[in-house]
Amino acid sequence: MPNTPHLRILIVSLNFAPEETATGMYTGEMAKWLAKRGHHVDAIAGLPHYPEWKVRPDYKGKGLWKEALDGVTVFRTPHTVPSGSGVSAKQRILMELSFSFSSLYWWARILFSRKRYDVVIAICPPLQTAVMPTLYRFIRRVPWVLHVQDFQVDAALRLGMLTLGKLDRLLFALENFFLRRATRVSSITPSMCRRANEKGADTGRTWLSPNWADIAQITPTDPNNSFRKELGASPDDVLVMYAGAIATKQGLDVLLDAAHEMKDDGRFHFVIVGNGSDRERLEARATELGLPRLRFLDLQPRARLGEMLGAADIHLVIQKREAADLVMPSKLTNILAAGRPAIATAEQGTALWDALEDGGCGICTPPGDSAALAEAMRSLGNDASSREAKGLKARAYAEDNLDQDRILQAFEQKLLTLAGRDSNATS
Repeated sequence: MPNTPHLRILIVSLNFAPEETATGMYTGEMAKWLAKRGHHVDAIAGLPHYPEWKVRPDYKGKGLWKEALDGVTVFRTPHTVPSGSGVSAKQRILMELSFSFSSLYWWARILFSRKRYDVVIAICPPLQTAVMPTLYRFIRRVPWVLHVQDFQVDAALRLGMLTLGKLDRLLFALENFFLRRATRVSSITPSMCRRANEKGADTGRTWLSPNWADIAQITPTDPNNSFRKELGASPDDVLVMYAGAIATKQGLDVLLDAAHEMKDDGRFHFVIVGNGSDRERLEARATELGLPRLRFLDLQPRARLGEMLGAADIHLVIQKREAADLVMPSKLTNILAAGRPAIATAEQGTALWDALEDGGCGICTPPGDSAALAEAMRSLGNDASSREAKGLKARAYAEDNLDQDRILQAFEQKLLTLAGRDSNATS
């Protein structure tokens, strides 16, 4: 990158590459992109475990160690991982605390090292990643960015995973404290940025930094591909796909209920692709409901992502009302890049509604309303011309708004300005 200063950047994130979904995927891709641009990038990161909630076999039992990954030096940090079919809020908190305490090994060396970083990026969740960057700024005067992928505490309370007891009040207070103390706060949608402002982040210190899609690798394809054929769906069938994490905040029971309402329509085939803490329960419930044309598949290899997304006629983006605008489903960016229409359970005024309804890329139905979801699937499934039109708009939206290079170049420019390395740019 000619004539552009190089930065020393530290990223702190529990989730990181080689995780292939959600926060771990985006943080790993950000680090790789910045390293490729010539910046020196280090990362304090946890063990790859999501969405299966099992540490990958090649990362088990290694303790604290350094790894070179895509031009990034990764300081791997061991931590607990919840086990069992369900993951409670308290189990998550214990995992995050164990990561934070283990990472002190690396921070003890970083705090007083002769070399200092130019900027630190703390990825939230978990909230605890903000603790040491705050101290590092106090000791070494290094600016830091709190990048919010998910307002985890708010979502947990709304979903009933936490009750507003002493611990939860403490978490709220800490979240507001770090949002006020961060040199800059960034988040992935305008509504999440507004939420950060409501919690104490100054509007002048808040950045909008959206998630992206690999629009060069994920492109519209012929839906009658090998992935579709493996599922037993013919060109005349309507294949409806949910691909993503399977956990409490998704609320996938509404999909099972809608599929049950449509079970007499032999044209519709359903597939749920992914892993997570709620999958075992959902599989058992699907069996009880007797859904012969609904299948569960494990998370697919990255190499098959474009083919998998292209195989579906309709994609689903399911989340509970309580999680609206506290999280932004990462699956949406790739759906749009693949040029496929989506149906989301979202209300007017949310980021999902803005992308799909206002952008003409899909349909939104009320969260938790299985009858409305079934009706939307029937309507879109029976109108091939509407699916094609919405798919074209989806791809156009991705090209205009989700290009990785464009988004990360803007983020890089802000980092340069924050570090005082580009006086001509604005922060």
